Amino acid sequence: MRVAFGADDSAPLADAVIAELERRGADVVRFGVQAGSAAEWASIGRAVGEAVAQGDADIGIVGCWTGTGISMAANKVAGVRAALCADAATAAGARKWNDANVLALSLRATSVAVGLEILDAFLTERASNAPEDRAEIAKVSHAR
Repeated sequence: MRVAFGADDSAPLADAVIAELERRGADVVRFGVQAGSAAEWASIGRAVGEAVAQGDADIGIVGCWTGTGISMAANKVAGVRAALCADAATAAGARKWNDANVLALSLRATSVAVGLEILDAFLTERASNAPEDRAEIAKVSHAR
């Protein structure tokens, strides 16, 4: 699995997520501080979103102080479905019901332990193919 990872700050959560991804054998493509760049959250979110939308990464993970701004920046890229998640159940639901392809995290409010639970849920849950789960997404996708 190839994962685009971007954050605008060096934080224990960012380091832990990268280490866990690498432990699982993922090829991590880094953007922002973890790539040695001092880029701001908006450009990092866009860069990760573009990597996912263009197929250069299977999924993306982004983080900033609150997680909100960077998730909004990623969501501006066509084809990206970024979900800001504060717990594992939300991450699993975002993957299952919304087919989220970018996980957003708050680097301030998310502990390493909770962040790794969120990551695990995001990586292990798959999008549902059940018609009742996909029907609403299809309506939204066609509305664009």
